[in-house]
Amino acid sequence: MRYDFDQAINRYNTNSVKWDKTEKLFGDKDILPMWIADMDFACPKPVVDAIKARADHGIFGYTARSQDYFGVFIDWVERRHNWSVEKRWIRCTPGIMTALSIAIQSFTDEMDKIIIQTPVYTPFTEVIEKNNRELVLNPLNLENERYEMDYEGLEKMVADTDVKMLILCNPHNPVGRVWSKEELMKLGEICMDNDVLVVSDEAHMDIVYKGSTHTPFASISGKFADNSITCTAPSKTFNLAGVQMANNIIPNKELRNKFTKMIDRLYLGLSNTFGITAVENAYKYGEEWFDQFVDYLEGNLNLLTEFIETNMKEIKVIPPEGTYLVWLDCRELGMDGKALEDFMRKKAKIAFDEGYTFGVGGEGFTRVNIACSRHVLKDGLRRIERAVKESLVRVGKEIK
Repeated sequence: MRYDFDQAINRYNTNSVKWDKTEKLFGDKDILPMWIADMDFACPKPVVDAIKARADHGIFGYTARSQDYFGVFIDWVERRHNWSVEKRWIRCTPGIMTALSIAIQSFTDEMDKIIIQTPVYTPFTEVIEKNNRELVLNPLNLENERYEMDYEGLEKMVADTDVKMLILCNPHNPVGRVWSKEELMKLGEICMDNDVLVVSDEAHMDIVYKGSTHTPFASISGKFADNSITCTAPSKTFNLAGVQMANNIIPNKELRNKFTKMIDRLYLGLSNTFGITAVENAYKYGEEWFDQFVDYLEGNLNLLTEFIETNMKEIKVIPPEGTYLVWLDCRELGMDGKALEDFMRKKAKIAFDEGYTFGVGGEGFTRVNIACSRHVLKDGLRRIERAVKESLVRVGKEIK
């Protein structure tokens, strides 16, 4: 069937963090929310139908995952990413951030050091610090509007025997890089040689644009698989963030047993009845929806890029290779992080995730969520354009 991604869906009064919390979070009910990473698109119809059918049964007791639950996920990963995953490798958690916290508690001790590559998803910093581990930064390098890993800096950091883990973001949120096999191999060898465990957050693994290919870190080789945990979820692929379900792949038996013991210790083994239903039916019947979604998303990306290049040359788009998040370089506007945040919210009347919140290297940038109808995207772009031009006129600068 054909899905209509242009359809405007009113998300107010659904307890949506993105829409219902706008006024409370940003102090203005007229702000357009284009920040937190969930979509404004309805989930695949077979998922909605399956949840309705399950609700009609009327009994919602303790629910186990079926063989089908694991089978359709394994088939998806094999078909979409050419990676053969075994059922016994999979451990389920209520979300990827829960999995990261479990991994930190399972494989590191307090005050051990953990590396992240900034600017990166803000909760990485939070989960490390809240677990009383030491944060080590290996910032990415930006050259010619493309981010690269700093391997030289990484090699110096992992020489410290207190460094026990690296949390990889693949594809990278917010800069949109889909790391190549060669890049991942180089990182993997450095970590292997220094007994540093790689925990790879691959939440956006399915959302990749034409010309790029996602490589699951653990699929590269058996030794990388044995030195890694791969965290996946249907949340970005099928807009199921609210069901709080993640499938984590741990080929190494020793690591898997430790991870499982922590799940048991925290009593996190059971899952929501409707979450199980949603995930199973998404991987089983959601591919048609997903392929149409990616096509629509690429159209949104082209629209945003062309609009900004034509109307706001003071802002540069960092071309994403994956994710539905776009990283904008706003440094030519001459504002620090908080000033840029105030400008977008008070002048443009739009809420983004501002770059400084993603750590070192994020100052002067902003992250835009383009998983919305084209009407909303155009509205957001016009708001920014108007605010930028008014600001430049006010300070007497020439509009490019």
